[in-house]
Amino acid sequence: MTFFLFQRCGEILFENPDQNVKCVCMLGDVRLRGQTGVPAERRGSYPFIDFRLLNNTTYSGEIGTKKKVKRLLSFQRYFHASRLLRGIIPQAPLHLLDEDYLGQARHMLSKVGMWDFDIFLFDRLTNGNSLVTLLCHLFNTHGLIHHFKLDMVTLHRFLVMVQEDYHSQNPYHNAVHAADVTQAMHCYLKEPKLASSLTPLDVMLGLLAAAAHDVDHPGVNQPFLIKTNHHLANLYQNMSVLENHHWRSTIGMLRESRLLAHLPKEMTQDIEQQLGSLILATDINRQNEFLTRLKTHLHNKDLRLEDVHDRHFMLQIALKCADICNPCRIWEMSKQWSERVCEEFYRQGDLEQKFELEISPLCNQQKDSIPSIQIGFMTYIVEPLFREWARFTGHSALSESMLSHLAHNKAQWKRLLPNQHRSSSGGGGSGGPDHAGPGTAQAEEQTVTEGDAP
Repeated sequence: MTFFLFQRCGEILFENPDQNVKCVCMLGDVRLRGQTGVPAERRGSYPFIDFRLLNNTTYSGEIGTKKKVKRLLSFQRYFHASRLLRGIIPQAPLHLLDEDYLGQARHMLSKVGMWDFDIFLFDRLTNGNSLVTLLCHLFNTHGLIHHFKLDMVTLHRFLVMVQEDYHSQNPYHNAVHAADVTQAMHCYLKEPKLASSLTPLDVMLGLLAAAAHDVDHPGVNQPFLIKTNHHLANLYQNMSVLENHHWRSTIGMLRESRLLAHLPKEMTQDIEQQLGSLILATDINRQNEFLTRLKTHLHNKDLRLEDVHDRHFMLQIALKCADICNPCRIWEMSKQWSERVCEEFYRQGDLEQKFELEISPLCNQQKDSIPSIQIGFMTYIVEPLFREWARFTGHSALSESMLSHLAHNKAQWKRLLPNQHRSSSGGGGSGGPDHAGPGTAQAEEQTVTEGDAP
């Protein structure tokens, strides 16, 4: 018999042959340690308890730089209130806000299906608890709590676990990004072409996958983990490294919280597998695979949403759209997201430069400007996908609005491009979309290999 033991330690998934125990673990209960000048604090972190190097086996010929990078990517273990100290340390209330703020948050939730929903304002109004508050509301709105007979306390505990396992020090890949993607997913699930065919299970899968799709993201991309010989890259053999980690982490939290423990075993296993399929679809390296398949379906007009497999495929497409929808938001919000993701890119570039590694495409602050990065990303990644999404929806009001915002935002970045002197090229090797070639798209895809969507 195999027993599942969920605990926090320095790896993601391993087997103990002596005790036949499988252990699912996360990066989220630990901190990156290094001389980066950026404190790797995490919402829900507690004082230092223990220190353990991961990948501490070094070879005699290993250069000092690699040792420094390993030290940077080593982790410290911390007690975590939602796990180890549950029941010992009194839990603070979720909201420490006055009624005016709570009233405004409730008012915003009444408009959660609007595309101009301001997730940054909502996060402030909820005291940094946008993901938990949003998911509780959406689960209730969609009738999922009643349909699946979910316990509200258990649901809340699980959502807090998810929210806290995002790293708040990441400029982009944090819980606010997860909440933004979840709100977008909610809008897509309401599209008439899709909504009429969805089952409650489809809706729950879509919302859960959106909320957890980047959980425990370390703030660097897959190529960085590979070239620094990170244990995650070794564990997943350089294939969808972070997406696999996000999925396994999510399953660990689902099992630990026992949110779905009352459901039949076959059903929970199916949910876990479908969540994996959805989260793995956000790997940008698979962009052409999904885009080509979608184009083929639309050309042949053979999508049958009453078929569970076709329906799941469109959930994958919806999640991919939600994950990279920032350029389709109104300019004020889109610009904030652009600045955040580029700041995360630049931090990675600074680390690579500090440790004498080759700087990844789009991560050189001196050469890669925000406008050039955004123009390339919109041209080669966002526009092709959202054009096909609009075809699928029958050019719905929302899809047309998103394409309109996309065109406007691209024009805004083009106007800003001449004022930028960091780079004479756009999108990682060309002078913007008018002069960009295939190398630009390749650089974009390489840079966002684990879903780092500018």
